[in-house]
Amino acid sequence: MTRFRLTVEFDGRPFMGWQRQAHGPSVQQAIEEAVTAITGESPPVHAAGRTDAGVHARAMVAHVDVDRPIAAFRLGEALNAHLRPAPVSILAVQEVADDWHARFSCIGRRYIYRIVNRRAPLTFERGLAWQLANPLDDHAMHAAAQALVGRHDFTTFRSAHCQAESPVKTLDRLDVRRAGDAIEIEAAARSFLHHQVRSMVGCLALVGQGRWSRDDLADALASADRSRLGLNAPPDGLYFVEAVYPD
Repeated sequence: MTRFRLTVEFDGRPFMGWQRQAHGPSVQQAIEEAVTAITGESPPVHAAGRTDAGVHARAMVAHVDVDRPIAAFRLGEALNAHLRPAPVSILAVQEVADDWHARFSCIGRRYIYRIVNRRAPLTFERGLAWQLANPLDDHAMHAAAQALVGRHDFTTFRSAHCQAESPVKTLDRLDVRRAGDAIEIEAAARSFLHHQVRSMVGCLALVGQGRWSRDDLADALASADRSRLGLNAPPDGLYFVEAVYPD
């Protein structure tokens, strides 16, 4: 048996999320079916994180165990051939130790949320970014975001369906930067709660519109009350961009 690490890029629009589900297509299912077509085996594919319906990935990390002898390069080529025309691409494949695990060996995860701040409708980025027409103050958004950095009870920013044992997480970084009409919000932590990034982004958008202040955001966090959430951003602009592992 060989364990392979996969680096996966995908457009989340056609999928119900990463995890295999009974009520719609998933990225996990697409890759597992490709593995079965290549090897005749049916191993599960484990990922560094789960993504919701409509959420994208530039570099999701996963692993799969294969009994059949096959080189990493050949497996990657074969997977991409079988995945077409689904918007899923295997960017890299490498052999790893049998005790290496895409999820449990991961010590950090990074997301980027993309907002396009303009009045004209989206064309190329429709479904790939959140469009907000009214001007956003990105400097106010970045300053307010720092109130969320650190170790906190993030119940306010947690989905009611979240299965995490504790709402307490340590947010290592939450940065807001603008380049023209594009605003990117980068979040980094060891792990995140269900909907945490989207919920933080939605509230930061309220700050950017002048509807919330930094104090409003800090008060919402301190309340540990989901009903105090101002806004949950749509999945369109969210990208899983990095999984971090020990050297």
